[in-house]
Amino acid sequence: MTNLPEFSLKNPEVWKEGLLNNKDPYGFAVYRYAARFANFTERELAKGKKLEDVLDDTSHEADDEGITGFMYGCAVAMLSELWIHGEGLRRWHNLKTQVGDEGEEANESGGVLNPAIMVLKK
Repeated sequence: MTNLPEFSLKNPEVWKEGLLNNKDPYGFAVYRYAARFANFTERELAKGKKLEDVLDDTSHEADDEGITGFMYGCAVAMLSELWIHGEGLRRWHNLKTQVGDEGEEANESGGVLNPAIMVLKK
């Protein structure tokens, strides 16, 4: 059913359970994107590159389906919990996404910022 790229999971059982619970096109697209993102990032890390230096490029390379900002946020939140490089991804994402200092606050609290927001007024 899956044929997803492999990557280093901290908790493969939770990943498998999520796949079973997200067979719909939208949810499964998040899983496909997350697997590609993690796999492509690990490929670059194997070349000796640093995590924070490759995440932006691999996040875009993995997006061959035109995911939404919300889907990206779901993938980051999922990978933050399940991937061996998830904590580094979470911290990088929060700082990249922040508008003010909320990324630093999220990094301290263990949260993941939602990138699918719009600011109408400051």
